[in-house]
Amino acid sequence: MVIGIPKEIKTREYRVAMTPAGARELTVAGHTVFVEESAGVGSGFEDSQYADAGARIADKKTVFMESELIVKVKEPLPEEYDYFEERHLLFTYLHLAPNRELTEFLLKKGLIALAYETLDDGGTLPLLTPMSEIAGRMSTLVAAYYLQKPYGGEGVLPSGASGVPPAEALIIGAGVVGSNAARVAHALGMKVTIINRGLERLRRLDEHYEGQVTTLPSSEQNIRDAAVKADVVVGAVLVKGEKAPVCITRELVGKMKKGAVMVDVSIDQGGCFETSRPTTHENPTYEVDGVVHYCVANMPGAYPRTSTLALTNSTLPYIKRIASDDIEDLIRQDPVIGSAVNIYKGSVIHEGVAGSLGMKAAKL
Repeated sequence: MVIGIPKEIKTREYRVAMTPAGARELTVAGHTVFVEESAGVGSGFEDSQYADAGARIADKKTVFMESELIVKVKEPLPEEYDYFEERHLLFTYLHLAPNRELTEFLLKKGLIALAYETLDDGGTLPLLTPMSEIAGRMSTLVAAYYLQKPYGGEGVLPSGASGVPPAEALIIGAGVVGSNAARVAHALGMKVTIINRGLERLRRLDEHYEGQVTTLPSSEQNIRDAAVKADVVVGAVLVKGEKAPVCITRELVGKMKKGAVMVDVSIDQGGCFETSRPTTHENPTYEVDGVVHYCVANMPGAYPRTSTLALTNSTLPYIKRIASDDIEDLIRQDPVIGSAVNIYKGSVIHEGVAGSLGMKAAKL
């Protein structure tokens, strides 16, 4: 199969969908890999490294024109739409639930689109996990940074000081993002409260931290009580393929501390704070009622070397599977690859995506 790796164009997105090592593995296996010029530079990979690995370096138009399988990191942006053709197979983070425009474009184009974030392998989401780990760890570090008074924060040192209590962190969601956010918050010396819908994850966290963090079941009252006391709130809610539920309302934001920092890691799926809207690494924050909001939709892109290596370690085995078989047969016979299919030749396949957009899911 001919595989194309375009350069990412989202604002301050420095990741790349394949490393030179991955390109080498695919070319050795008999595939052809086209890499757009300077696609890997932001992650520390030069064109010469891809060329030495057997990849062909080309401009964007050629990459799309020559390739059957397009592998990206982030969803296609309008500036890229004209490059896509019906014959293309797209494999990337799509996050379609809050993005009707992209969904309608992919439906109209008639191609097959597979999403990293819905690929389910044995009840896990292996292509979402590495970026969730990084975003979770980043979320607390970002919040600690913006607690500084010059950046709109209330001026509270996360760890506190002798005779002065530490900052209080509320983490909503105890999955991969939430547990990693808790890990860093606890390491910084913050007073941590984790709220989650299921109790089993809370039990594991309680055992791990030996009672040094507070774990609470999800309820409107628990979220309200914790939010008004928090200096930091991390939104780490995920419903696979669906739009994120709103956990903190506009009204509740108005009751929070002035200068508190909210980091919405769920923003790719629409956000779990009612006051959330996507931001970029160029303009990452805004304030609502004096509360700082950080809602960058590609957080791991700020650490591209680590993020690219972590992501491609996970994606490469699935790229190999997709490239080595007839896609029509594969998505029907392999439930793992089938779970990644969001759009199939003019139809929405994933039920979570369809439900979030008020559409009806088709069957493969």
